[in-house]
Amino acid sequence: MSGRARGAARPAGSPAIRVRPRRELRRDRRRRSHPCWDHLIAAPLWPLHGANLGTLLRTCDAVGACLAVPRLPWVPEALERGNTLRRPACVHWTGDPLAWLARERGRGTRVVGVELADEAVRLADLPAARERTVAVLGHERDGIPPEALDLLDAAVEIPMVGGGHSLNVAVAGSLVLYKLAGLL
Repeated sequence: MSGRARGAARPAGSPAIRVRPRRELRRDRRRRSHPCWDHLIAAPLWPLHGANLGTLLRTCDAVGACLAVPRLPWVPEALERGNTLRRPACVHWTGDPLAWLARERGRGTRVVGVELADEAVRLADLPAARERTVAVLGHERDGIPPEALDLLDAAVEIPMVGGGHSLNVAVAGSLVLYKLAGLL
């Protein structure tokens, strides 16, 4: 809520703000859960922190995407701890991230990496996914490994004006997923 209390007078000419009741929100959402959306997949293939996976899992549900993660010993527990949805989520398991990306490209999937690169598209100019698309998210500290960059069809850059070099992987992934889903 803003600095103005509910029910306080609005400035003349400003639009009315209507808070939607829970019943209306539930009615407008998906009618059933999905076994697999299979259209948009978030792929944090080199994760460092389990909390980021939980956040991305929640974003995937919000935008109608699946999550692809590597088979690392700590990942299942991180996903279980982070899954606040109270139901199973759509998770694709990858053994070898590079081989998985190559297979996805081979089946015609568009592979978009969130990375600072010479030919990167600015987030604001990224079109919504019109075909099966994987959004590749790199390591929190090192980004997408050089050997994986050759498997990308495109790179997307999230502009920043601060002193940091990148955003948290869950935040960056969430922004890109909302844009690819056509919700921004």
